[in-house]
Amino acid sequence: MAHHKSALKRIRQTEQKRLHNKYYAKTTRNAMKKLRLTSDKSAATELLPKVSALLDKLAKRNIIHKNKASNLKSGLALHVNAL
Repeated sequence: MAHHKSALKRIRQTEQKRLHNKYYAKTTRNAMKKLRLTSDKSAATELLPKVSALLDKLAKRNIIHKNKASNLKSGLALHVNAL
């Protein structure tokens, strides 16, 4: 157990940030899954920029690494182009 006031505050902040990051990461994963399961090219083309923006936001906030975001966006773009 933490003994200092600042350590207790840090624990509270960390938990809030963890839940916040978890929410945005899960939302993005669900959007990626929806895009991958889409078989309609026009719907997938419409969804791709939105999912890319979500990935860019995660990378900007250091929830995921910027190279991971780029790799995911690249794979999604290949999937959409293959439809």
